[in-house]
Amino acid sequence: MFYSFARVLVKIILFIINGNAHYLNKSRLPKGNYILVGPHRTWFDPIYFAVAASPKKFSFMAKKELFKNPILKAILVHANAFPVDRENPGPSAIKTPVKILRKKDLSLILFPSGTRHSSELKAGAALIAQLSNVPLVPTVYQGPLTFKSLFSRKKVIVSFGDPIYVDRKTKLDDPAQKEIEQKLQESFNRLDQEVNPNFKYVDVSKK
Repeated sequence: MFYSFARVLVKIILFIINGNAHYLNKSRLPKGNYILVGPHRTWFDPIYFAVAASPKKFSFMAKKELFKNPILKAILVHANAFPVDRENPGPSAIKTPVKILRKKDLSLILFPSGTRHSSELKAGAALIAQLSNVPLVPTVYQGPLTFKSLFSRKKVIVSFGDPIYVDRKTKLDDPAQKEIEQKLQESFNRLDQEVNPNFKYVDVSKK
């Protein structure tokens, strides 16, 4: 109930602030649960991912520090977020999302790089997909990168790629991980090219 209410509220706020969002290739989204994966380009791209893929509902990973505030913790929990220790992830970083994907009608939004300021793809996405038996769906965000720039009403685009399935019988050793990471990166690049052939991401935090 809270998630549905929050999503409607967020849609209204985003429309008022920007009002120029376009969601492409929703037909590529599979039935059932899946994991949306994409390069983390701004702090609000997971919000746009969730809105773009609605009516599907999602769970989210959030750094454990956010759960220290009781009010924020209550909001995050009701929004289907769960805490992760980024410094020492531990088994729960895999077990919790796998349990959610297998036992609840919730998909997952995950950024393989783990941070907005890293292009390194982590191994967790493939393992979670394999253990939960759900596909990875490559997703990209193109648009304003700061909250202030959203008010410029410049175009926001979220585009979905074809699902990538991880065979449950595949041993996820280093070569297998690298192959999946390469497929993801190729999908991100292809989606970016489809949206805008001249697109080049610039990390605004490093300007």
